[in-house]
Amino acid sequence: MSFYKLLLKPILFQLDPERAHDVMVAFGEWFGRFDVSRALVRGIYGYRGPDISKTVDGIVYRTPFLLSAGLDYNGRLTRILPSIGLGGEEVGSVTARVCEGNPKPRLTRLIRSQSILVNKGLRNDGVDAIIRRLQSCPREKEYVIGISIARTNDKQAASIEDGIADYVYSLQQLVHAGVGDYYTINISCPNASGGETFTTSELLGALLSELKTIQHSKPMYIKMPINIPWHLFEKLLTIIDEFGLSGVVIGNVNKDYTSLTHRDEAPEKYVGGLSGKPCQQLSTELIQKTRERFGNRFTIIGCGGVLSPELALEKFDAGADLVQMITGLIFEGPSLVKRSCCAYAQRLG
Repeated sequence: MSFYKLLLKPILFQLDPERAHDVMVAFGEWFGRFDVSRALVRGIYGYRGPDISKTVDGIVYRTPFLLSAGLDYNGRLTRILPSIGLGGEEVGSVTARVCEGNPKPRLTRLIRSQSILVNKGLRNDGVDAIIRRLQSCPREKEYVIGISIARTNDKQAASIEDGIADYVYSLQQLVHAGVGDYYTINISCPNASGGETFTTSELLGALLSELKTIQHSKPMYIKMPINIPWHLFEKLLTIIDEFGLSGVVIGNVNKDYTSLTHRDEAPEKYVGGLSGKPCQQLSTELIQKTRERFGNRFTIIGCGGVLSPELALEKFDAGADLVQMITGLIFEGPSLVKRSCCAYAQRLG
């Protein structure tokens, strides 16, 4: 059993989930400052097998495994995360203004169901502060930093027009600063003011029409919802195709509490989305359908329920080009990345 599961996880799981997150981010940020601590972490968790680098949309990933948006939402872990074998991460989601998020509790562990109830409400320091942080932090070679962009979770951005302006401001600031190797437009955060407004084809088209006026050459993706019927999902993909975006992230959290292995772990009333195992089958099926319907038109970044190397490979088998993970790291520890890299390398032969 790994050090994480044997010693660290039992301690962290005694803490409130958000407190545990803050502690781990603080330690990770501190460890990332020093060559010796980064080397120590790399010695334990770093991948040292055959070359599994992959070029996607002109960007070289030294491994095809990324940290999903939602964990390093303020961009504080970019120096330590390369040491555990990740090829990159999505910082964010970032918003135009500082966002305190929803009232606590914002995270709840559903241990028997291998899930986390996420109700953060896009808590982050705001795009301008995060830009300054990323600009001041040394970049490790071939570690990819994508930026997930959402609209601020407040009444000021609740209307359609103001919501679009919110997205536009964040993308403009990032492009002007030259921060981010790629951008993901998060239209599917279910626990923010106004809900998933831009998950209809008409409103997504209105949003993309404005975002496409911002000139840049970096890949841009859409973070997709996973609880809508396929015919509506396909409509969104058609709009994304028409606007010439590079691809999609499939997908976001699961809003269906009946999908839990143990329904009694979640409240009766909806208060946030489910990460982890409840996302696994839904996201994999949507990846497969998207690949079958659109062929190689889209880059597909698979995300949802990657709790083992076998489930990571399942995403690739369904048609994903890259795979993101987040809840699996919380339940299984950082060794999940190394083990997934080894499994991927073995698959390549």
